[in-house]
Amino acid sequence: MGEEKTLLTIGSDTILRHIVRRLMPQVSSVYLNAPTTFTELPKLPRVPDTLNGQIGPLAGVLAGLRHAKGSHPDQTHLLTVPSDSPFLPTDLVSQLSAAVRENNDVIIASSGGRDHPVFGLWPVSLADDLEAWLAEPDNRRIHAFLRRHPTVTVDFPFKETPQGLLDPFLNINTPDDLELARRFADELT
Repeated sequence: MGEEKTLLTIGSDTILRHIVRRLMPQVSSVYLNAPTTFTELPKLPRVPDTLNGQIGPLAGVLAGLRHAKGSHPDQTHLLTVPSDSPFLPTDLVSQLSAAVRENNDVIIASSGGRDHPVFGLWPVSLADDLEAWLAEPDNRRIHAFLRRHPTVTVDFPFKETPQGLLDPFLNINTPDDLELARRFADELT
């Protein structure tokens, strides 16, 4: 995209601010997996990766699990969401939480027949296993890691809007994705 996509605007705000605004009513606290030097939303606490090399989303999950384990020892799961999907459901947490059967279940979202594993509830107890998994350079794929653990998928429907059907997990990776998201800007208010 040529620039930090979380800071791109849709409607009246940045992608990141839309995400935080949709999450805040659903959780007790929000942390951003980003370097401490990232200046957007300065009051939002940062949880930087614990592994070097920007190795992908699982490194962010690991950083969050380590933080949760140290800061919230009674917490069984950590919610993760990507920073490029501003239309996340306003009932994401309640729907994912309702699917937890056992404390070691990973719960992920899906829509339109496609899994969105970065939208997930991750057992804090998986931190050591995830760190060991990521120590092997060929282990970066989320689905490969999930195959090692009990995983439950929760399907979310597309939302009917005046502009057409909206995937609640629409992620913005290209200029065309950004234009599509801007068509649905009214859904963010």
